[in-house]
Amino acid sequence: MRLVLPLLILLAAPAAAQDSFDCVTDPSATLKLGSPVSGLLAEVLVERGDYVTAGQEVARLESGIDAATVELDALQAESTEQLNSAQTKLELAQSRLARTKALAETGVATNEQVELQSAEVQVAERERDLEVQKRRLAALELDRSKAQLARRTIRAPISGYIAARGLSAGEYVDQNAAIVTLVALDPLRVETFLPVSLWQKVLPGTVAQVSLDEPVAGVHPATVSVVDRVFDAASGTFGVRLDLHNPDGTLPAGQRCTVAFDLPGEP
Repeated sequence: MRLVLPLLILLAAPAAAQDSFDCVTDPSATLKLGSPVSGLLAEVLVERGDYVTAGQEVARLESGIDAATVELDALQAESTEQLNSAQTKLELAQSRLARTKALAETGVATNEQVELQSAEVQVAERERDLEVQKRRLAALELDRSKAQLARRTIRAPISGYIAARGLSAGEYVDQNAAIVTLVALDPLRVETFLPVSLWQKVLPGTVAQVSLDEPVAGVHPATVSVVDRVFDAASGTFGVRLDLHNPDGTLPAGQRCTVAFDLPGEP
């Protein structure tokens, strides 16, 4: 009887069934970097296989005219000569008005002269306000010209590796041309297909073990991030995506693998 009871307990307990399925690793993002403006490509700063960080310069277009425009707008935005002149005219008109009012109180100046000086002050104030507005417009023009110049510098939107280089210095770039192709390898996307019998058994957040083939063989944990909600009727399967962390980029994409799930068995 001592052996029968433990045996019955083992038979009644659900067993964990480990099912393995073929899979493949893909980059988490593949970007073809182009240019928002057309022009002659002046320099490509990266080569295939280089690692770039988000915001790093990848390529530059010819920008001599835009750079000169920025310099011209900067001089206009920094110039204060006309504003200072308008302010001086306003202060002079105000002092004349004050003297005219003092003379009018003694009867030397007439009310008509006071009104004339008041009108000159108002004109001088409008001229001063106009110069202030011109300075604001010059600052906006400078910002716009800087933005135009910045568009001629291509930067990496994400961190990753250069997978391909499509153009070189001296070639013409339009909006449809890809200068380089950038791929993100952290995390890796593990794509697999499971039979529909496992529907609702593999859920987002489930941890599985991914076994990679040679030459980087090894077993790595991955987490289910996407479970397709549309079945493939022809094969009776549904797609599943897992995230495999790859912070140092040692695991390449485009590799065949197998993924194993620890699923509860039947009692």
